Amino acid sequence: MSSLNNDKIKVGAVIYDPRVTVIWGVIADFFKEEGLEIECVFYMDYEGQVDGFMNKEIDIAWNSPLAWLDTYTRTDGKCQMGSMRDTDRDRKTCFIVRKDSGITNLVGLKGKTIGFGAIDSPQARLIPINHLHKNGLEYGENYTEKMFNIGVGLHGDHIGGELDAIKALMAGTVDAAVALDLNWDAWIKDGTIDENQLVCIETTELFDHCIFVAQPDFSKGKFMEWETVLHRMDYNNEDHKKMMEMEGLKEWVEGRITGFQQIREANDYLKLFNK
Repeated sequence: MSSLNNDKIKVGAVIYDPRVTVIWGVIADFFKEEGLEIECVFYMDYEGQVDGFMNKEIDIAWNSPLAWLDTYTRTDGKCQMGSMRDTDRDRKTCFIVRKDSGITNLVGLKGKTIGFGAIDSPQARLIPINHLHKNGLEYGENYTEKMFNIGVGLHGDHIGGELDAIKALMAGTVDAAVALDLNWDAWIKDGTIDENQLVCIETTELFDHCIFVAQPDFSKGKFMEWETVLHRMDYNNEDHKKMMEMEGLKEWVEGRITGFQQIREANDYLKLFNK
């Protein structure tokens, strides 16, 4: 819904979890204190948000890697790139097997059943499938895919499918599963995963995750002002810390698109978007 105050910057975010509205409430209050008002526009899924962006319902979007690719493609590469979280840089997906499986590398997955997250998850399906392809294991030919389709439309931000794949691995209903390195590490730390049972045998190359993008014709000066304010959020400030922990970052950093090469390759391989 349009704001009566046209000076407010409209920022789109997808509600992948109820806490998203809380997070953006804190961000909006912070921006107001800094003298730059924003209006949060929430979407139920990334397809709706990208459509909203193309329809100019919002000025800036907080995009997943796949939503970035969709937006980048539909704007002919003209959307402006914004910031990322520090944790969005240099991520990788782990290929996990049971220690007693005898599988020690990707070759051992030939003919096996692999558990993936949701159909549209960059880290828990698309990028690892592309990695298998680059290592000679072809989709639909050399292994059986078992998808755990939790939160379709949320591009894997809802990690339920990823976790269900790991649980299926522990239960023995799949031979391998994939998980984002951050999730794998967190699940080991909190005891969700028994390190004595499971082992990572391979990781993908490094890739980047979420990024802000702005409309091609959005004022560059205004976007720079938005970025400057965003980067003033301080993890050492107790008022900011809780929100930043909920959103999974300690610092906002400059965005880049070099880390999206693998999602582009996955799109080319699996034909997700055709221009």
